[in-house]
Amino acid sequence: MRLRVDVLPNEGAVYPDVVLVVDVIRATTTAACLLEAGAEALYLVESLEAARAFKDEDVVLAGEVGGLKPPGFDLGNSPREALEAPVGGKVVVMSTTNGTRAAHAAAKSAKHVLLASLYNAHAAARLAKELATEEVAILCAGKEGRAGLDDLYTAGVLAEYLGLLGEVEPEDGARIALAVKRAYQDPLEALSLSAAAQALKGVGLEGDVPFAAQVAKSAAVPILSGRVGDALIFKRAY
Repeated sequence: MRLRVDVLPNEGAVYPDVVLVVDVIRATTTAACLLEAGAEALYLVESLEAARAFKDEDVVLAGEVGGLKPPGFDLGNSPREALEAPVGGKVVVMSTTNGTRAAHAAAKSAKHVLLASLYNAHAAARLAKELATEEVAILCAGKEGRAGLDDLYTAGVLAEYLGLLGEVEPEDGARIALAVKRAYQDPLEALSLSAAAQALKGVGLEGDVPFAAQVAKSAAVPILSGRVGDALIFKRAY
């Protein structure tokens, strides 16, 4: 089975099989937390305007601009906040700067799209391995068009665990991610050095970084289950 890592979304990329989308700081970590908190589904949209179009009393809006909760939204993009949020049985519509756009890029061609982070790394890797017939691709969201150390490190963790689950053939991107993972002994060190973490520190949300650095703490894996309009519907895989 091929193992591929793309360090950034590419408009022309084609994914023939399974894609693990990674935006560890913070969208894919927060997505797992929202489902763990009992959300019925996540609707991922590419803009704040698209998110606001879904607003009604049974819908929770979550997202960020510059790391902060947008005006009129119920939740920001904090996994700590998401885990405690009153979202049981509700639909959460989510728009973030990088992660939701990466999910849309993957969904254009992939058979299966999963949202992965350090927080659900082992569960996400196991499910990807079960679903894949020829390739597992790990798509890093990056930060505003530039590669992110945090996502590359997470891709390395996923790649390493996928290798433990069975024989894989890593392509060059996967080898790069594995090298990044091996360069850091501590997940928190790798994540803290990233531009994404530094940006959170600038807006007083650096407490989300240690949370996002936890490895394999959750079995909640968001999987693409359908679409409504321009929204991708993710539900918890069981």
